[in-house]
Amino acid sequence: MNRSNQHIKKKKWWKIPLIIIALLALGTGAYAYTVYSGAKNTVDKEMHEEVASIDHEVTKKKVKEQEPLNILLMGVDERTYDSGRSDALMVMTLDPGDNRSQIVSIPRDTRTKLVGDAPESGIMDKINHSYAFGGADMTINTVENFLDIELDYYVKVNMQGLADLVDAVGGISINNPISWRDGSYTFPKGSLQMDGEKALGYVRMRYQDPRGDLGRNERQRLVIQGVIDSGAQVGAVNKIGDVMDALGNNVSTNMDFMVMKDLLMNYRDARKNMTTYQMTGRGTKIDGIYYLQVPEQEVQKVQSKIKEYQS
Repeated sequence: MNRSNQHIKKKKWWKIPLIIIALLALGTGAYAYTVYSGAKNTVDKEMHEEVASIDHEVTKKKVKEQEPLNILLMGVDERTYDSGRSDALMVMTLDPGDNRSQIVSIPRDTRTKLVGDAPESGIMDKINHSYAFGGADMTINTVENFLDIELDYYVKVNMQGLADLVDAVGGISINNPISWRDGSYTFPKGSLQMDGEKALGYVRMRYQDPRGDLGRNERQRLVIQGVIDSGAQVGAVNKIGDVMDALGNNVSTNMDFMVMKDLLMNYRDARKNMTTYQMTGRGTKIDGIYYLQVPEQEVQKVQSKIKEYQS
């Protein structure tokens, strides 16, 4: 595979797939076999979705032998009128041998060659358009080509899933750093209670925040943290069924339940020593369209970061 001065805050979408594992652990302890069986059914029948771009027999062998893994995390904003684009794109690497992990965030406007079976394959475009043109398969192929790596698993979370998760835990409370209003809601500065739809409007706002995408990333983090905090409250365990329904309706992954169990058992210590890195580049316009040009030195730096975990 072949391989703006803008600094972007590290995104926090990676916490969503970790919620899945945390809920499985919580559910198994709380309801034993009943919850275990329900969680297995949700993962295997509703969330599990294999892709042609990944050799699943190879990846299962890696998990069995506890080798390092590369997992693509996609936060996708899918709406009824289009196929969606990846709103957040990250590569998480787990190294159980040295009990370490890292997450590399790829800016969604990164200009690169799209790779896959769709007609748009071979063109230079924003990396997040790979999902709109060819779904998870094209995104996996494009990221592998961009970083010259092999991906083992992917986890895709629909933005709507945030709203469903917020409602499933009974709403959230956050400390809002700025105030604004849109056509439907008012968001005062300070303590703020939100249901799912209001939370969705909160994270989607872009143009009224003076920090732009930096502010949007921070609001995503606040909502996700609010979900985690509400889910940890006494009595929230009674809502585990609603939470699993929300995950089942909004999460897709090529991990089956047994793989998740193996990751929980054998890779969990890798999360204790986690580093994060945000790829950077220079914003530019080509034919009137904004892109982030990531220099070759930066691409090679990230390639080295990921490959070092495989050695």
